[in-house]
Amino acid sequence: MGGVIQAHTVEQVRAAEAELMARVPAGTLMQRAAYGLAYAVVDFLAGAYGRRVVLLVGSGDNGGDALYAGAVLARRGAYVEAWLLSDSAHKGGVAALRGAGGRVRRTEPTGRRAPTDGSTGSNPRFDVVVDGIVGIGGRPGLREEAAAALDRLAGVPLVAVDTPSGVDVDTGETPEPHAVADVTVTFGTHKVAHLVDPAAGAAGVVQLVDIGLDLPPADVEALQAEDVAALLPRPHPDAQKYTRGVVGVRAGSATYPGAGLLSVSGAACGLAGMVRYVGDQDVHDLVHEQHPEVVGAGRVQAWVVGSGSADGAEGTLREALADDVPLVVDADALAYVDLAHGRPVVLTPHAGELATMLGCERVEVEDRPLHHARTAAERYDAVVLLKGRRSLVAAPDGRVRVNRTGTPWLATAGAGDVLGGVIGALLAGGLTPYDAASAGAWLHGAAATLAAQDGPIVAGDVARALPAVAGTLHTSPPG
Repeated sequence: MGGVIQAHTVEQVRAAEAELMARVPAGTLMQRAAYGLAYAVVDFLAGAYGRRVVLLVGSGDNGGDALYAGAVLARRGAYVEAWLLSDSAHKGGVAALRGAGGRVRRTEPTGRRAPTDGSTGSNPRFDVVVDGIVGIGGRPGLREEAAAALDRLAGVPLVAVDTPSGVDVDTGETPEPHAVADVTVTFGTHKVAHLVDPAAGAAGVVQLVDIGLDLPPADVEALQAEDVAALLPRPHPDAQKYTRGVVGVRAGSATYPGAGLLSVSGAACGLAGMVRYVGDQDVHDLVHEQHPEVVGAGRVQAWVVGSGSADGAEGTLREALADDVPLVVDADALAYVDLAHGRPVVLTPHAGELATMLGCERVEVEDRPLHHARTAAERYDAVVLLKGRRSLVAAPDGRVRVNRTGTPWLATAGAGDVLGGVIGALLAGGLTPYDAASAGAWLHGAAATLAAQDGPIVAGDVARALPAVAGTLHTSPPG
C-alpha cells in the first residue's frame, strides 16, 4: 500500500537520524530541514521579499532549523527577527541569521524582549511566526516565557517546525499551553501528533520534507485512496451474489426505526452481494419500501448489530453470535460487548460510549483518544473504531489507523448507523475486521464529503453517495 501515511515515534525518528548522520557530513540534516522549512514559508507567504518574519527559538535543534531557515529567508529579501527563548540557542544558526542581515533578540522570562544588537526593541507587525520553540524530544507543555511570546503574537499566522510546540508528539495529547499552527513543516516522516487528535487539530496543514531517513514500519498510519482501493472486494468475472458476501442487519426497533433503515442503507452500498434484514416488522416494512432488494432471514457472512435496538439489543447480539460469523457491534449492543469477547468483531463506539465501556469520563477519552482506543481494543480483544473528527481504528496488538476523510457536516444523527452497515458489507466481502473498519471509515468520510459539496447533509445522503465513492477507487481485477 504505497500511499499509506506512516506516523513514527520519536524513538524511531531519532534512531533513523543517528544512522543517517553517521553517513553524511555534519550539519547535513539540519540544512536539509532548514531549506525545506524556508521554502514552505515562502509558499505560505506567496513570496519572501518584503515579508516580515519572526522566529521563536528554543534551545534545541528545532531552534537551529528555524534560525537557518530565517537566514535563507533574509537572503531572499525578508525582514527576519529571531526571539531567543533560551541562552543556549543554536550558535551556528544565530551566526548564520546575523550574517544574512537578520536581527536577534533575547526574550526575558517576563515575556519582554531585550535587544541584544543595539536596536530599539520596536515590535513591528509580522506576516508569520515560525515556531521553533520545542523539538520532538521536548516535554509536552510550554514554559511561561514561551507561552507569553506566543500570546504577544496572537493573531499572526504560525508555521510550526516539525510539530506545534507543547503537544505530546507520541500520543497526540495536548497539555496546555501549546502552539496552534496554520502549517506544520515536518521532516523525514509524519509523527503521531500530526494524525491523532487533539494534537492534529493544532498542527494545521502538514507538509512533509524528505531528508533521507530510512524508517521501519510504524504502528500508527493513515490510509490513502489507493490503499483503500487495494482493500475493496472486487467481483470475479464468474461472481454471483452469494460469493460476493451476504451481510445481515439486526438493528432498529419500534422506538428507533430509522436506525434500522440507515444501517441497511449503509450495508446496501453495493460492496456485498446481498443484504438480509432481521428485526421489528415495522422496520422491515420501512426497509422494503426503500430497499426492495433486501431479503429476510438466512445464512450470512457477517452481522451488523445494535443500532437503535433499544431493549432488544442483548437478544439480537446473542442471536447474531450464534451464527459464528464476524460482526459489527454498535450503539445499544455495546452494553453487552463481553458476550462477543474473542470473536472477530468491530466495535464502533463514540467517545461517550467508550467511556462507559472503560469506566471513565467522556472528557478523558476526548483528551486521550489514542490511549483509550488502544486500551479498549486490548481489553475486549476486538477491533475498536472510536468515532470522531479523526476516527481511530485500533487493533488488539496496538496497531492503529487514523481516518482523515470526512467533513464537519458528518456530525449528524444516524451517520454512525450508516457506517456500521458499510463495515458489515466489507466483513461479508472477506475483509478482516481491521481492514473492514479502516476502509469503511475512509469510504464513509469520503461519501460525506462528496454529499456535502452543496451544503448540509443528513445520514441518508451519505449512504446514497457511497456507491459513487467506491466507484472512483480503481484497481486491477483480481487474478
